[in-house]
Amino acid sequence: MKDTYESPLSSRYADKEMKYLFSPDKKFRTWRKLWIALAEAEKELGLDITQEQIDELKAHAEEINYDVAEEREKLVRHDVMSHVYAYGVQCPKAKGIIHLGATSCYVGDNTDVIIMTEALKIVEKKLVSVIRSLSDFARQYKDLPTLAFTHFQPAQPTTVGKRATLWIQDLLMDLEDVQYVLSGMKLLGCKGTTGTQASFLELFEGDHEKCKKIDKLIAEKMGYSDCFAVSGQTYSRKLDSKVLNVLAGIAQSASKFSNDIRLLQHLKEVEEPFEKNQIGSSAMAYKRNPMRSERMASLSRYVMADVLNPYITAATQWFERTLDDSANKRLSIPEGFLAVDAILNLYMNVSSGLVVYDKVITQHLKRELPFMATENIMMDAVKRGGDRQELHEKIREHSMAASAVVKRDGGENDLLHRIAEDPAFGVTLEELEAILLPEKYVGRAPRQTEDFLNETVAAALKPYEAMQTETAEINV
Repeated sequence: MKDTYESPLSSRYADKEMKYLFSPDKKFRTWRKLWIALAEAEKELGLDITQEQIDELKAHAEEINYDVAEEREKLVRHDVMSHVYAYGVQCPKAKGIIHLGATSCYVGDNTDVIIMTEALKIVEKKLVSVIRSLSDFARQYKDLPTLAFTHFQPAQPTTVGKRATLWIQDLLMDLEDVQYVLSGMKLLGCKGTTGTQASFLELFEGDHEKCKKIDKLIAEKMGYSDCFAVSGQTYSRKLDSKVLNVLAGIAQSASKFSNDIRLLQHLKEVEEPFEKNQIGSSAMAYKRNPMRSERMASLSRYVMADVLNPYITAATQWFERTLDDSANKRLSIPEGFLAVDAILNLYMNVSSGLVVYDKVITQHLKRELPFMATENIMMDAVKRGGDRQELHEKIREHSMAASAVVKRDGGENDLLHRIAEDPAFGVTLEELEAILLPEKYVGRAPRQTEDFLNETVAAALKPYEAMQTETAEINV
């Protein structure tokens, strides 16, 4: 439909797999699984529920009669009870025990946790793929010297591969955060209207142990190790803020990477992929705009701002329950995940197709290297009997003059010629040029890159050896 607003995160950016997780169909199918788990647990704990009733529920778990539910909701104005009714129409023998003792949050909150867990696993999988792509890139270019920057001013050289390890390290921290949050995901369980399990205490005729056990059984049946020990009507909304905080961390890392690529593309040293027939600008046909990286930065900004929603929601919940979380959660959680899914798709696409222009990199480095070599040149002259303070002043004067030639006149850096012609240094131009091999000025960068990839990255990725590397097609 062209006459109705649709979120671009859904229509343009995120993958089908992530979009399905936040679809009505996924939600309502999960509700039915939870109702089956509840009925099974109640039967196992001695309530008058038959296997025939459970089998009937299972037989219709996947064939949701949406038309019945929608028609019922027009009448009762309650989505959960509409689906309880629709399920009961399909399961006449079991309709009396569907949702027995539960509140709406039993299906609503448990489903939210389940969907966030599955969504985090997609994020985890894509993070691993990006780390693998960047690791290949870092290994390939671990020895290629490049100008490093502090304050975006030329600084002591590094290597192209070493720079990539900085991007990887950020992502490894994100991966650790994803793993940590996943390890602590718990279901709400079945806690009742205010979290006291009063309805279940009545159902189980005062048996507290059965009330405790029903949560354990439901968790196990849904693939979880535990439920929250205590709650109000809902699970603590701090869980949502923990999850969104992880997503915002990924957005930080992606934004940092995208900014670096945009700056490198301006320098014509490294470019993001550019398709054969892609148009960079509607006005300037020659341009190759870094649109993928720009989109990464744009979506990342959205996620970093979105994290405030669950923070405020968790902080403003009243006592055991207030409903001002509901509309906000429906927006902030799905949109945060869809945005990060899109960001990681872009990150996979860019990192696996980076184009490196080594001649431009070398040219830029050689233009600045004489300035960076002055300390070594001065020390060698002192060893030959020169005065350190006098040589330092001469280096300063020659450097300022050479810098003026570069900046004011647009000329080439002639610092080496000036030093070679100054008898105080006692060195020839050929000897100076021999000093200026770029690889002599990158320190341990190649070795650091190798060690980082072989040790830190390898250890972090070991649990994912059987996981296939993802690839991403993006809408340009």
